[in-house]
Amino acid sequence: MNKTEIKNIIEENSRDIAFLIGNGINLHYSQDNVSWKSLLLDLWNSHSPDTQSSIPSGITFTEFYDALEIQNYAIEDFSSKLQKDVQEKMVSWVPNKGQNLILNRIRERNAPILTTNFDDSIPKSLNLDFKKLEETRFTDYYPWSCYYSDRDLTYPTEGFGIWYLNGMIKYHRSIKLGLSQYMGNVERARRLIHKEPENIHFEGKNQNLWPGYKTWLHIIFNKSLFVFGLGLDETEIFIRWLLIERAKYFRKFPGRKHKGWFVIKNGENNYKVEGKKFFLKSVGFEVINVDKYKTIYQDIWE
Repeated sequence: MNKTEIKNIIEENSRDIAFLIGNGINLHYSQDNVSWKSLLLDLWNSHSPDTQSSIPSGITFTEFYDALEIQNYAIEDFSSKLQKDVQEKMVSWVPNKGQNLILNRIRERNAPILTTNFDDSIPKSLNLDFKKLEETRFTDYYPWSCYYSDRDLTYPTEGFGIWYLNGMIKYHRSIKLGLSQYMGNVERARRLIHKEPENIHFEGKNQNLWPGYKTWLHIIFNKSLFVFGLGLDETEIFIRWLLIERAKYFRKFPGRKHKGWFVIKNGENNYKVEGKKFFLKSVGFEVINVDKYKTIYQDIWE
């Protein structure tokens, strides 16, 4: 798909769109920022006598982290220490203002941004303020009603804000690193969406003022999603589960359906792409293929 066609998708759906951005934006604009893979290896080699130069094939990044936790299980609050280590590594990251080409275009459309990243490079880049929706309960483990913006929002879908799906460095205990922690995310979200965790009847979600109304979950179910810079590989268990629940919800209530688009660069991880495309199609997303990263991070925003 060429840049004009992609720009038209964004423009034609500008009243009903949110953007889900992964670590690709950091890797493209801030080459000095470490990748998730590098960060995990750094944590491993800092806390394990068995050093690793790479993460072995056949184990996900989240499972690799859990293996490190198991090695240090006898150490009190070891998980919190690792989360603190990640926070300290990321807090000094300096954003590349080149990404503001993208961020300002999204802000002009008054659209929400969801991110799987932990770092605060996006809000730093735009000098955004930390905010919290009023009348919401707070826990630093799951700060799902907290966001960064230049405006006050009554609810998440109302306008421009930066929302963190996997935790934010402001609260180190919110940072989700291992499979067990991501399953905690699933358990919490499931209680909000379904109310009765043992079924999938959407009792929680099937109401206007549902329990997740003032969390970023409201964006997932009530906006069309344009996704880029996100690998969505087998490690992204929580996001994949959310997209499955979103698709089931739209099947149950077809009048509430919203669209989805996922941008993939041609030639990237070809041996896994077909399975990813199959999954995306099954959850109602159109796959957008582009030939170069410049199309994703520059051309469609100019």
